Amino acid sequence: MRVAVYAPMKPPTHPVPSGDRQLARLFMAALSRAGHTPELTSRFVSRDGRGDPARQARLAHVGARLAARLARRLARRPASERPAAWLTYHLYHKAPDYLGPVVCDALAVPYLVAEASSSAKQADGPWACGHRAAAAAIARADAVFGLNPNDRDGVIPLLAEPQRWVPLAPFADTAPFAAAAAGRDRHRAQWAARHDIETGVPWLLSVAMMRPGDKDASYEVLAGAIARLMDRDWRLVVAGDGARAEKVTSALHGAAPGRVAWLGRVAEDELPSLYAAADVYVWPAVREAIGMALVEAQAAGLPVVAGRAGAVAHVVADGVTGLLAPVGNAGALAACVARLLDDAGARRDMATSAARRARRDLDIEAAAAVIDDTLSRVTAHG
Repeated sequence: MRVAVYAPMKPPTHPVPSGDRQLARLFMAALSRAGHTPELTSRFVSRDGRGDPARQARLAHVGARLAARLARRLARRPASERPAAWLTYHLYHKAPDYLGPVVCDALAVPYLVAEASSSAKQADGPWACGHRAAAAAIARADAVFGLNPNDRDGVIPLLAEPQRWVPLAPFADTAPFAAAAAGRDRHRAQWAARHDIETGVPWLLSVAMMRPGDKDASYEVLAGAIARLMDRDWRLVVAGDGARAEKVTSALHGAAPGRVAWLGRVAEDELPSLYAAADVYVWPAVREAIGMALVEAQAAGLPVVAGRAGAVAHVVADGVTGLLAPVGNAGALAACVARLLDDAGARRDMATSAARRARRDLDIEAAAAVIDDTLSRVTAHG
């Protein structure tokens, strides 16, 4: 079936890499894998990051006009070319969906949402308008794919029926990462030659954009952690770029002089080989909702050390595929890294478990099956 796809926070065509953009693309790919035809229906961004009620009111007004226009345009299509369902990715108080519910009501098709959240504490704050709009959209949903179990308690009271919450593990196309892992030695030699990285010591890898806010805070914790590991031999390999690049690189180099290899932004198609070349993936995950890099790292056979934030504990099996530390605790994070640096056998065991679990539980094929089954169910009921 044809499925309209919309991401109010950041469209999948956005030029700046992010986990949000990546997951929107993956949902479209999963729909295709399941035999459906995803169609990006709008690039309208409803996000207000500042908590400006006037801006939210303007966005709501523009969104209502766009929704009416889109509904009319889609209704004029031949029946075979209209969407039979709508999927909105990432819906919350800062980025409500003003389009999907209106269009679905006009076309009489099911409305599905992925990664929705709702917090009562936003009801009277600066995002009160966005909170109300997001809650109304969630209440309209025929199904909500819950990638973060921590969102469940806030979303289910808004749904017509609790079973409309559909658990879905964060996912990736794990095949390119598994293929890269098979050529680990070759990839390691290539990355070492390109960036002059010593190969005889463990590589700690971090892949993340360098921007203000949560990413900045995570890099601060990372700097604090590696400063505590100077009595061991290792190299930190960092892939990322952004507005805070100068600050981040200065902090990391200052914390561990001579130990940090700075790669800058790495092309998406080169990431599998980079993950495969490393030994441990390390990320503090400050206020991280999901952490797509944690999924990819495990798919490439890397044990993960991360902060226990958001859905991270549901992505990384603590003690099996990696080690989790309290969020923001640089000392605890360093202790977890030290444990893996000191125990090559544990690293190998966790690497094997990580790759196996990624193929079994975090792969796009498993997600496609859940999405397809849910679409079949809600369209049949409609």
